[in-house]
Amino acid sequence: MPGEKRLPPLIAVVGTNASGKSGLGVELALRYNGEIVSADSRQVYRGLDLGSGKITPEETRGVRHHLIDICDVNTFFSMADFQKAAYRAIDDILSRGKTPFLVGGTGLYVESVCEGYVLSDTQPDLAYRAYLETKETPELYAMLLSLEPDTGVDPKNRNRVMRCLEKIHDGDKGPSPREKRYDVLKIGVTWDRETLAKRIDERLTRRMEAGMVDEVRRLIENGADEEFLMKLGLEYRFLTRYLKGEFSSEEEMCALLATAIRQFAKRQRIWFRRDKEINWLDMNEEPVERACGLIDAFLEGRERDA
Repeated sequence: MPGEKRLPPLIAVVGTNASGKSGLGVELALRYNGEIVSADSRQVYRGLDLGSGKITPEETRGVRHHLIDICDVNTFFSMADFQKAAYRAIDDILSRGKTPFLVGGTGLYVESVCEGYVLSDTQPDLAYRAYLETKETPELYAMLLSLEPDTGVDPKNRNRVMRCLEKIHDGDKGPSPREKRYDVLKIGVTWDRETLAKRIDERLTRRMEAGMVDEVRRLIENGADEEFLMKLGLEYRFLTRYLKGEFSSEEEMCALLATAIRQFAKRQRIWFRRDKEINWLDMNEEPVERACGLIDAFLEGRERDA
């Protein structure tokens, strides 16, 4: 509408594990004078490098990255914590005349920023959280179903199930109200299933060869709580169990972990496919050029409307 203030721009690059979104984000940031805000629930932690697939200094190619290595292990870091930190980082990038790119695969983190969730400042009930921690994930999900029969939460996502139970416990039912802060272009990265499965297996092999077992062993030796690592899921859950002797061999652990990562990637794909605003790129068909076309049209449209 005439006279209505246009929201500042934000470009989100999302996708599953091993999809290549980090590399694409760097390439786009280089082309559009940008900086990257990482939207990954595990990369915020110092020392969680190989297991979280954290981008290396060489891979950043000089592009500044935000919200990586910002807190210590054993520290609770919530979606609300992420949203506040992301808002600060994005506003700082914009204030310096640069283009912010939100890049990651943690769907709730991405959505909290892009959609502008208005989150409660209610402090967590630590006693209730401690009580929930005593329950197995199926028990937690059964509790959630009894309170919210039509829930769409993944029954295997322990952290998400617990968050929903805590919200209900705090009297915060229903969807979060929304107050958008940015004009967002959403770009999604995808592969066919066979190719993605191969990429997942190859990446897991590279990270194992680079010392992922030693990374987790050092974390535990330096005081990382095993329960904390288990709750991080996937690589950290399986490697912690491996170091506790719960697998007969490294080969068995890797095979089961690869399957778990593929299943998680499927859940990520389903999550992101819900959002009809995402422009999906076929990574086999010049994704950088297609992404640049989308960004050019997005930025030019903003200039016309200014």
